[in-house]
Amino acid sequence: DTRKRKRLMNSTEAKLPSPMRLPLFAAPMFLVSGVDLVVGACKAGIVGSFPTSNCRTVEDLDTWMGSIADALSKPKDAGQAWDTAPWAVNLITHSSNSRLADDLALVGEYKPPIVITALGSPKPVMDTVKGYGGIVLADVVDLKLARKAADAGADGLACITSGAGGHTGNLSPFAFIATVREFFTGPIVVGGGISSGAGVAGAIAAGADAVYMGTRFIPARESMAVDDYKQMVVDHGMADLVVSDGITGTPASWLRPSLIASGYDPDDLARPAAVRNYDANQSPAKRWKDTWAAGQGLETIRKVQPIGEIVDELADQYDAAVARFAALNANRPAL
Repeated sequence: DTRKRKRLMNSTEAKLPSPMRLPLFAAPMFLVSGVDLVVGACKAGIVGSFPTSNCRTVEDLDTWMGSIADALSKPKDAGQAWDTAPWAVNLITHSSNSRLADDLALVGEYKPPIVITALGSPKPVMDTVKGYGGIVLADVVDLKLARKAADAGADGLACITSGAGGHTGNLSPFAFIATVREFFTGPIVVGGGISSGAGVAGAIAAGADAVYMGTRFIPARESMAVDDYKQMVVDHGMADLVVSDGITGTPASWLRPSLIASGYDPDDLARPAAVRNYDANQSPAKRWKDTWAAGQGLETIRKVQPIGEIVDELADQYDAAVARFAALNANRPAL
């Protein structure tokens, strides 16, 4: 039938690169994810990633990617029980990004195992990334975009759901995963409000292959977030979030106190009159440096700490959740 033909058309043999201590990505976060966070995440056994727009110039991006590639090419640290995980870069493929070609040239040079596209079709990066054996994940926030990305040949989908920080979605992760699985067989990475190892386990049980986790890593010592931003994530909860398209023109989840401090009225955020502009050559970093994003996962974050400690805690929580699930099903009657 039509659904089966659609599923076949969008099938893919791609798999997420291994090894990973946990099926987890430290999500690429604007003005937060940098060299230290990416390298720290990979050495802790999870995928580290960053958006190329965090680099002010192409020359800066060249330096960043060279530093990451060099750091991750070295033998694992003494006492490290797991292998270093792969790294990823996030490229904005929206038509307004005039730096895309230059950034993509550096991707071809440094060959990150995973490339994540956002705010546009994955098509512009496909030939380059597939040419060196990498995989392309398309960042999508709804089913229409998910189908478009699948039809465009994306190896996997990063499904951004309700509760995500920064540019967010409005779908339930369970409904999103289940529906995407009706027409797509490739890797699904799901993100939105997940900040614990138990949440990672739940997402995997629901059909995802990995989890996108951002907010949990904002207060990592290695993140580029300023100290006040880190402490705001620690000190505040879900009631302090505002979802609005009034800052970037695209719905995003913001920390209310940061909006107030920046002179915005969180209860009256009019959408910008200008068209959306994601040009990395005209970085909005200055404009947005004091408007801080976060997702619903911030409620359980208690302190600023090294990323290695965060991943250790997540691994313990994940193992406990898996054990609990096994125990609950141990006496389940056979059908």
